[in-house]
Amino acid sequence: MSDAGYDHATVERRWQAAWDEADVYRTPDDVEDPTYVLGMYPYPSGKLHMGHVRNYTITDAYARYRRMHGDDVLHPMGWDAFGLPAENAAKERDTNPRDWTFDCIETMTDQMEAMGFGYDWDREITTCTPDYYQWNQWLFSRFHEEGLVERRDADVNWCPHCETVLADEQVEGEAELCWRCDTPVEQRELEQWFLKITEYADELLEAIDDLEGWPNSVRQMQRNWIGRQYGTELDFEIEGHGPVEAFTTRVDTIYGATFFALAPDHPISEELAEEDEDVRRFVEEEADPDGDEPNGVETGLTATNPVTGEEIPVYVADFVLSDVGTGALMAVPGHDERDHAFAEKKGLDIVPVIAPEPEDGEEPEAPDVEEAAFTEDGVLINSGEYSGLDSETARERLTEGIDSAEEAKQYQLRDWGISRQRYWGTPIPVVHCDDCGPVMVPEDDLPVELPEFINTTGNPLDAAEEWKQTSCPECGADATRETDTMDTFVDSSWYFLRYVSPDLADAPFDREQANDWMPVDQYVGGIEHAVMHLLYSRFFTKVLADHEGLEHREPFENLLAQGMVQLEGEKMSKSKGNVVSPQRIVEEYGADTARLFIMQAAQPDTAFDWSEEGVQSTYAFLTRLKGMVEEFAAEAPEGDDDAIASYVDAEIDATIAIASAEYDDLTFNKALRETQDLVRTLRQYSDYTEPHAETYERGLSAVVRLLAPVAPHLTEELYDELGGDGLVAEAAWPTAQVDRDHVAKRRRLVENTREDIRDIVEVAGIEDPKAIDVVIAPEWKYDALEIAIESDADNLIGELMGHTHIREEGDAAADYGQDLQAEREALSMTLDPDDEHAALESAAWLIEREFEAPVRVVGSEEVDDATLKNAEPGRPAIEIDD
Repeated sequence: MSDAGYDHATVERRWQAAWDEADVYRTPDDVEDPTYVLGMYPYPSGKLHMGHVRNYTITDAYARYRRMHGDDVLHPMGWDAFGLPAENAAKERDTNPRDWTFDCIETMTDQMEAMGFGYDWDREITTCTPDYYQWNQWLFSRFHEEGLVERRDADVNWCPHCETVLADEQVEGEAELCWRCDTPVEQRELEQWFLKITEYADELLEAIDDLEGWPNSVRQMQRNWIGRQYGTELDFEIEGHGPVEAFTTRVDTIYGATFFALAPDHPISEELAEEDEDVRRFVEEEADPDGDEPNGVETGLTATNPVTGEEIPVYVADFVLSDVGTGALMAVPGHDERDHAFAEKKGLDIVPVIAPEPEDGEEPEAPDVEEAAFTEDGVLINSGEYSGLDSETARERLTEGIDSAEEAKQYQLRDWGISRQRYWGTPIPVVHCDDCGPVMVPEDDLPVELPEFINTTGNPLDAAEEWKQTSCPECGADATRETDTMDTFVDSSWYFLRYVSPDLADAPFDREQANDWMPVDQYVGGIEHAVMHLLYSRFFTKVLADHEGLEHREPFENLLAQGMVQLEGEKMSKSKGNVVSPQRIVEEYGADTARLFIMQAAQPDTAFDWSEEGVQSTYAFLTRLKGMVEEFAAEAPEGDDDAIASYVDAEIDATIAIASAEYDDLTFNKALRETQDLVRTLRQYSDYTEPHAETYERGLSAVVRLLAPVAPHLTEELYDELGGDGLVAEAAWPTAQVDRDHVAKRRRLVENTREDIRDIVEVAGIEDPKAIDVVIAPEWKYDALEIAIESDADNLIGELMGHTHIREEGDAAADYGQDLQAEREALSMTLDPDDEHAALESAAWLIEREFEAPVRVVGSEEVDDATLKNAEPGRPAIEIDD
């Protein structure tokens, strides 16, 4: 085997065929130890990119790892196949979205198989097929039955380029651009279908605390999006219009309210617009909720402050939103930045009514609010009988004391508008009848299938006249079909349930099997889905738990948000021309090289830079490993089972213990680093002496199985070379004879000892050591260390001297006790004396190899007291003969 490489293409084809023949990745329906591993399914865009490769290598490696532990693993794949990009691509190419989508799926499937991803392809789902989307329609009808669907007029986000409605979550950045095409989003009023996710707002928020297997950053993003606020609702009387309800989180500032503001689409604003030209012009032409500065128009009306009785001017203002709170608010410029900016612009009063908390015994001092609002809690001033109260107490008393006031809460979360004016999506199963209104399509008539694609501007379903014309399910009269399709996030809100029973014909999922498999044990996907997809999936799961017998209220137990693959510090992007093709890497270096490099480069949740040098280095490593195994298989060594073999055996155990724990934590890069270190140790072992065959083979076997989840093809080849039984994909995971804590202590001991020898040699200027003695501390010091660690006595030395065998050591015990007292906070347990002696004796060859001098590991009984004084547990004394 030369260092130039190995025939990866032949190796990979051979073992992919072997897996298929053995049906390795097929998951039976009836299982005893289910583990569900899932990567967020991809949109079939045509080709895999490195983000896909990273995501799916993570899930594939973990699924393989759990399978080698004996778990029944469900690791499926499918396609998020509806969506506007396919429709646009079809229009550009004068084809239809279905053909475009399935061509892309075929290409990406071939690439996934070439990467060696171990999917149960029998469970593949494609969301654009009627046998999938009929269940979107069925679920829509069930949600409707339970009062969770509503049709109403609403201001919606409209992308003029895509010619469709966007959810709030699909509008990105301060510039409010379409997430698909970066076109500025407009506001339109349309009749829309909504799923009432707000009915579950409290549970969605409160259950976040229980998602302990999710990244804290994702959990916080969900909390922020739901955005629950507690406050007070109270009435301000507006002349000629009666009481108008306002919501505020800061009722403690009510004495500082100097104007009242209404949203442009508040009913009073709309009424005024019909009578007042200035109000009409503002509402229809000038109001800009997304503008840099708040703007508004005075109405000539006044509102009465319910606490002070003061009349304050009423404005229609574009910074007030009808779907936030009540669409009306009391404005307090002294204590709200937005109100302050508006008051400055309009020349309105700015009155401080909250002061910073004063020092004890001092009077609160009014803050200067002319330049900026004071927005923190504090002590009330200029607030009548409430002056002197702290903000929290004042909020409680004001809410109790104002007749119209009551505690309230509001959310940033809005009901989920799912209507999309596009073709390539699930038809909403509704017909519109002049007499009956909107009527659900009966279950027996589902699915409502898409008609043939018509390449037209706007919504192609509007142009499908024959398809649109139907009859009313209730009265039989002529009716028209709903031409809106569903937001594609509906597809992904429950797809993980379909995988458990993808061929089920009479329900969206098999309830019993879903209850066995769910929740997904490990879910992996991009941080960009932290709000939309994950929130909607949680909502669907809760509804299905309430109404369809699902036993689990959360879909994903553990979540990993993988980091980006970058090139020279920038996200890979076709538009930037900095994309690395996975296909090229596979052809040139093999799938295992791509997988291993991408997994060892960084922790899965961290971004990293693609490196061609790193890929080449990874390929060279695999080539060297193959050579080591082939050399061993050709002629087994005949070395002794000696101290060196004992050290290597211990390192094999150490690597297995650490790598296993890292695989459990999905920190694959650390597991792989440990495994590569073991390969290095085995090479050093074979270079230094004739290895013991059983030890060396055990090391190679461990390496092969530890690498198998990440580099599955070559490890099958090497497992076969080593005489393994069956396939490594189905082999048992290696086991260690020690735990990780023991490993850490032993490694720390050996490395500290080697470092101490280096320091002595350097400081003393010893160029050619003749011999090195490593002296183990006496047993009483180990006892003293254990007592010091476990003791909470103030006088540690006194406690140590209470033990006869320690007290008998006299000054040596007193001196060591003082050392322990000084380092008390940093003390940690070490190996016991016998284990320490054995560990150092087995590692002596490394010291001999480094310093080219014989090494003795010496017990405490073999040296004088002066030497023993320097020997401590975990830090033996060093004697060097120069």
